[in-house]
Amino acid sequence: MAKSEIMIDNEKTRVTRWSFEPGEDTGKHVHEYDYVVVPLLDGKLKIINHDGKVSYSNLCKGVSYFRNKGVNHNVINHNDFPYSFVEIEFK
Repeated sequence: MAKSEIMIDNEKTRVTRWSFEPGEDTGKHVHEYDYVVVPLLDGKLKIINHDGKVSYSNLCKGVSYFRNKGVNHNVINHNDFPYSFVEIEFK
């Protein structure tokens, strides 16, 4: 299971650093807030949506992306090396 470290958690924002060994995952979850992901490395993540559909995301270090709340998925490190990103949730 991926490791999460909450770095900030206040009334407006929660910032979490996610760290994965190869093949580790977040577990299936639903995002309750809009969020931004900031990759800390170049790498590839495997995404399994709530309906079982599989997709892959190629991420670049420092190139952020935004998602709306309600995303329901499991995220898996699809690299042969440890991977990390920072997730910023807007409460």
